[in-house]
Amino acid sequence: MNASQIQQPTSLQSIDILELIKLIPHRYPFLMIDKIINIRDDESCVGIKNVTINEHFFQGHFPDNPVMPGVLQIEGMAQTAAALVLNKKRIKGELWKKPIIYLMTIEKARFRKPVLPGDTVLYHVTKLKYRLDVWKFRAEAIVEDTLVAEAQMSAMLSWHE
Repeated sequence: MNASQIQQPTSLQSIDILELIKLIPHRYPFLMIDKIINIRDDESCVGIKNVTINEHFFQGHFPDNPVMPGVLQIEGMAQTAAALVLNKKRIKGELWKKPIIYLMTIEKARFRKPVLPGDTVLYHVTKLKYRLDVWKFRAEAIVEDTLVAEAQMSAMLSWHE
């Protein structure tokens, strides 16, 4: 095998928090991701959420035993998928109006271990299907190499002025 036959590694894109808030419409206290890494076109990426005791939801869930609500883990997965889609549209020059992504379905959701303050959650998101402005994704939430949650979800892109 010569040097021309060796496939060169591709550079994977990332999105920091400042770019993320330009891309998706979510804001504190409902922004559930801090960064996106390992973006592969519109096929997959990893969202990162650093969970701290200062999160607003820990005041009520549960004060003496803080656990990140599963529904917010699903939201983190969905926001990661939304960022993947909108990033691809931005690169292609297709973000000419204000986009909103609406969650349509959540399937096969499983919560395996609690997410606690101090955890870093990695949301691994992979596109399963795409048709018109509807996407379907598979997502896994991982903390320290342990699967803590998973789901499949579909969402629809809507354009607003």
